[in-house]
Amino acid sequence: MHFAQLLPLLTGLVAASALPRQDSTRCTNPVKRVEFRVLDAKLRKEYTDAVICLTKKPSSIGLKTSLYDDFSYVHSHLSNNIHYVAVFLPWHRYFTHIYHKELQACGYTGPMVYWDWTLDVKDVAGSDFWDPVNGVGGNGGDKIEKTSDGREWKCLVDGPFKDIRPAYSRGIAAEHCLSRDFYDGESRPGNMRASGYTPEAVADVQRQSDFESYEFSMENGPHIAIHSAVGGLMGDLGPSSSPNEPIFFLHHGQVDRLWTLWQREDPETRLNDYAGIRERLMTPGNGTSDGNSTDGGMPNPRAAITDMMPFMGLVGVEDLPVSAVMDTTSELLCYTY
Repeated sequence: MHFAQLLPLLTGLVAASALPRQDSTRCTNPVKRVEFRVLDAKLRKEYTDAVICLTKKPSSIGLKTSLYDDFSYVHSHLSNNIHYVAVFLPWHRYFTHIYHKELQACGYTGPMVYWDWTLDVKDVAGSDFWDPVNGVGGNGGDKIEKTSDGREWKCLVDGPFKDIRPAYSRGIAAEHCLSRDFYDGESRPGNMRASGYTPEAVADVQRQSDFESYEFSMENGPHIAIHSAVGGLMGDLGPSSSPNEPIFFLHHGQVDRLWTLWQREDPETRLNDYAGIRERLMTPGNGTSDGNSTDGGMPNPRAAITDMMPFMGLVGVEDLPVSAVMDTTSELLCYTY
C-alpha cells in the first residue's frame, strides 16, 4: 500500500487541553481520528516530534525518568489487571486518550491516529508504514543490546524514533535502545503473523454478538498477533513494557477503532454491554470462559460497568469507572472514527 492510496482527508483538529472530569453528556464536535498515513507531512512530523518531546519531560509520577517512560511503567505495573480481563478494551481506550493529550501538550495539532494493519497484510514488512522518512522507521538491525534483566534488544537503525532509549523493561529499570524484531514465529520477518489480522480475520472478530466474546476474540486475535509480529523475541512491542514502542498507541488506536465500529452497529445495547472477568484469581485453563471454577478453586470475580480503572496518577488523572469511557462521543473523550 502507498500513501497516495489513502484519501488525504483530515477533520476535527483540536488544540491541547487538560483532561476533563467524567461527564456523561455528548460532545458537540467530536474529533475524527485518522489512519497515520492520511496525515500530511507537516502533521506526521509534528506527531513524531511530539513523541520525542515526551522523552524530554519529567516524570508525572515521581520517577527519575521521563514522562515518556511513565506510560511504559504504569502499563507494566498494571499489566495483570488490564490484560485477559474485561477492562482490557476500556482501559486501553482511556490510556491512548491520555497519550494524545500529552502529545498535544508537546505541540501536536492533529487528531489521534491509528495503524490500520489490514491494509498491509500482503507484505507487512515491506509496508510504507515503516518508511524511515514518512513513516515510523523500520525493523531493528544487527546491533544487539543486552540488559541486566537478561533480555536482548534488536536496535532500530532508522526513522524518527531510532535514538529513543526506553528506561524500563517489564517495569524494571533497564535502559536500552528502542527495538523491533519482525517475526512470524518461525522466521524473520516472514509473514509477520498476517493471517491473524487480515480483513477476513478482523471480520470474524467483528461478528461477535456480545462484549465478552468480542473482547476475548480481539485481545487474543489481531491484538496479540501484532504485538508478537513486531515485538518478536527482541523487540519492545513484545513484553508488558510495550508502550516503550511508539507504535503501541497506533496499534491500540486501531483496536479501539474496531471496538468503536462494533459498538456503533447496535449502540443502544453495546454502549452499555460490558461483561467478563474482573480479575484473574485462577491460572489460565483452570476455569470456564465465564469465570466459574472447574477444579474447586475460587471463581474469578465478575466485572461490572461501575468497576474503577486504575492509572497510578499518570499525568495527574484520577481513576474512573468503566462507564465513563464506553462512548467515545461523550464529553470526556469527544472523538470518533
